[in-house]
Amino acid sequence: MPQRAWLLDASIYIFRAWFSLPDRWHSPDGMPLNAVVGYAGFLASMVERCAPQALLAAAFDESLGTCFRNAIYPGYKASRSLPDETLAFQLHACRELTERLGLPCYGGPDYEADDYLATLARLCREAGYPVTLVSRDKDLGQLLFPGDALWDAAADQALDADGFRQRFGVLPRQFPDYQGLVGDAIDDIPGVPGVGARSTVALLTHFDSLDALAVRLDEVAGLPLRGASGLQRKLEAHWPQALMSRELARLESAVPGVSDVPRWRMDLQSLEAVRDYLQALGLGGRLLQRWQQLAARVAA
Repeated sequence: MPQRAWLLDASIYIFRAWFSLPDRWHSPDGMPLNAVVGYAGFLASMVERCAPQALLAAAFDESLGTCFRNAIYPGYKASRSLPDETLAFQLHACRELTERLGLPCYGGPDYEADDYLATLARLCREAGYPVTLVSRDKDLGQLLFPGDALWDAAADQALDADGFRQRFGVLPRQFPDYQGLVGDAIDDIPGVPGVGARSTVALLTHFDSLDALAVRLDEVAGLPLRGASGLQRKLEAHWPQALMSRELARLESAVPGVSDVPRWRMDLQSLEAVRDYLQALGLGGRLLQRWQQLAARVAA
């Protein structure tokens, strides 16, 4: 069995900890650390799973409001607020923690974490490695090929390509087309007003893609669907918006500057750097002990 690549959607686990853990940990300067505590625990779990070496990388979202998708559609993710000072501090601390561990880290102002993960997944797949995308973000499902998995580490739930199709009714490769019609309220992707998941699944089952649907749009009214005539009118009235929405939903798999399969090896110096950083933040207890045990494993 070939070695597996583990690609971490770091930001989603930082935000999960930020929203779910109590505000009971603070830095010497009084900054909250609940997201750091939760993320550091998640990172320790991944190290325990993948050590002593792995194809392993982490991607961070650092492009809210500046991503290339905002040039396509200024309303993209417009309902989201920029992190306040306390969250920004923790986001920076979590990336610092990951870099000290020696993991390849990706993020920037022009592309989202999902785009970096899409690019890394392509590189790993081209090199012959199956991929596990560590995330609960359904948008990453479009990257699934046979042998791959979308795994939510927090819930310990995984989807492969077949499981994704069963859940959403479309193939992974069809998911951008699906979102082109249905839209995505979380990301402020408009889709086509009045077109829901059931109609979209039926359309993509029949036509396969928006490109094929575009040249046969006049056939929609004749399909055995409830309200087929009205559905055709909606598609005709909002077709440019459907194509734009698909473009927003489609992940970029050729991010400039990302050209190598990510490789990581656990070493004592990196683990001690993580330990020292946690101590500098004023963190101890079980979390620090966990990282100290990892260091002791390497030193033994």
